[in-house]
Amino acid sequence: MLLQALAIAGSLYVAVLIFLAYRARSQEQSSKTYFMADSNLGALLGFFTFAATLFSTFTLLGMPDFFRTHGVGAWIFLAVSDAVMVFGIIWIGYYFKKKVNQFNYYGMSGFISQQYGKSWAGYIAFFGAFIFLTPYVAIQIRGVAIFLNAAFPNVLPIWIWASMIVLVMLVYSEVGGLKAIIYSDTMQGILLFVVIWLIGIGCLQQVGGLTAMFEQVETKNPALLSVPGPKGLFTLQFLLSSTVAIVLLPFTQPQISTRIAIMRDTKALYRMAVGLGFFAILIILPTVFLGMYGAILYSDASTADFLGNTLVNDQALILTALVMIGLIAAAISTSDSQIFALGGEIRSLLKGEDRKMMLISKICIFFFALVALVFAILSNDQLVLLARTSFAGTSLMAPMIFSAIFVSSVSKMLWLPISTLLALLLFIASQFGWLSDIWFSIRLDLLLLGILTLAALVGKFVIK
Repeated sequence: MLLQALAIAGSLYVAVLIFLAYRARSQEQSSKTYFMADSNLGALLGFFTFAATLFSTFTLLGMPDFFRTHGVGAWIFLAVSDAVMVFGIIWIGYYFKKKVNQFNYYGMSGFISQQYGKSWAGYIAFFGAFIFLTPYVAIQIRGVAIFLNAAFPNVLPIWIWASMIVLVMLVYSEVGGLKAIIYSDTMQGILLFVVIWLIGIGCLQQVGGLTAMFEQVETKNPALLSVPGPKGLFTLQFLLSSTVAIVLLPFTQPQISTRIAIMRDTKALYRMAVGLGFFAILIILPTVFLGMYGAILYSDASTADFLGNTLVNDQALILTALVMIGLIAAAISTSDSQIFALGGEIRSLLKGEDRKMMLISKICIFFFALVALVFAILSNDQLVLLARTSFAGTSLMAPMIFSAIFVSSVSKMLWLPISTLLALLLFIASQFGWLSDIWFSIRLDLLLLGILTLAALVGKFVIK
């Protein structure tokens, strides 16, 4: 019964996607229409596409499990960091838009090349985006795949579920470009918001309300109600470095910086940012209810079992079907945005006849999707920590990017992209266990970011 409902609802959703993709398709495709949606994004659509890009599959799959495992300290990691990020969008976004309006902007990598006057500087920016966006894309795909596998354990293996998501994603982006993705984001944002609140309220009611929920959690595992949490994750350095990484997201991850670049004007940008701040709090709050619900009833369960029970077995059939469609929509929309942004980064680095450069970029999008699919199949189930690694990795490019925005003589600061590349390689080595992730009692990502920031400040105030 559930599988049939999913098949019908899923088919309807894909049909709507195809309709929107053809509706968004331009008669004469160019890089500006395909990758930048004509750079005319209003506040309302801007809000939805930002929200859908930031709050994606791991909002419903990763964040509840994060609260269940590590406790209420996750609120600081997520909600507070996102609120601070809004101020960054308003402040830095103004200067960023003012700067990119002077160029034929297709992506941050090309912008870095133009500002530093060296093509290799742009390729360093692309390398950082590619190496850390790939796991971020993969967690969207894998998150839905493991959920569907838990819901229908004897139907299809995880790798086939993941492959189906990637296939729809590729077809959709190929047809409609960024404008179609923005339309999809709007549907996904509304659906995700409605579904997560319906489930959150239901879980809250099943444990007797808000006060009863926290009383039961305190009885079950009181460490969940304080920092650093039962596993000691939420140390001061973790929270600080995570906040910095999230605040820098709008400018260090190309799928988000592109959306700032294509906002119609600064007024639309400001309205979008304020709406995003409210949305961040409202979308994260019900994930606390889901996480605490899991801590009470499924404290020893695996991630897949916790999600399967909380989102499927404990819910009404109609709500379960909506959850599944919402998750598939989020996986397609968010993964598509990120893979598509990498294609835009490639286009920003290429020079030549536009139609030929677009073809190369589309081929690269296909390649990036395959890499993300392989990573999704092979990666583990710690979805939020994988996302956090992606945020921390791309944040290392912030001093280089901000110098390109704020320093007029940045072409004389070529040591900065070189230092950024070295920092990226050191951070990657630490993730593989080849280097310690703590140096001088400081987290390596925080230490590297501090050194790069100091190097950028020296350049700004010394170089004339």
